[in-house]
Amino acid sequence: MRKLSLFIAMSLDGYIAKPNDDLSFLDLVEKEGEDYGYTAFTSSIDTLIIGRRTYDYVVKHVGASHYDNGDRDVYVITKTERPALGRTTFYTGNVQELVQRLKAQSGKNIYCDGGAEVINELLKHDLIDEFIISIIPVLVGGGTRLFKEGVPELILEHVETKTFDAGLTQLHYRRKHF
Repeated sequence: MRKLSLFIAMSLDGYIAKPNDDLSFLDLVEKEGEDYGYTAFTSSIDTLIIGRRTYDYVVKHVGASHYDNGDRDVYVITKTERPALGRTTFYTGNVQELVQRLKAQSGKNIYCDGGAEVINELLKHDLIDEFIISIIPVLVGGGTRLFKEGVPELILEHVETKTFDAGLTQLHYRRKHF
């Protein structure tokens, strides 16, 4: 069975975006030639799930090919129906059912890149198998929290912690099942 991995960055105080979906604080750790394991991680996936607001921000600032590179299926979780665009599907159904269906299919692993609403819905149903969270050395003071109130208690197993010259610390955990 395929696993679903969260690979995301947040501020030290737990925010994945500043107010108005501003991700500019991520620029603090940009360093020529350093991708913090992103290329290696994305080589292990062939499916991506992302919230519509995060998708729109990245498409505007980086470009659509960041997600839909022709090698993977992209599911943008949205409330508004839109026609598919390349391998990008704008999904308006039940995200829990989508993930369960995708996990049962053959293929590489599944990557969730946000946003907070999608992540917290997946957490409520215990569907995230692996957490790779990069901590950016900044306190932003407000915005969109990674973990919302009401998330169920989930026990995680430490896999690895990496530190980088730019001050970023990357935590890697997997869901521990008893």
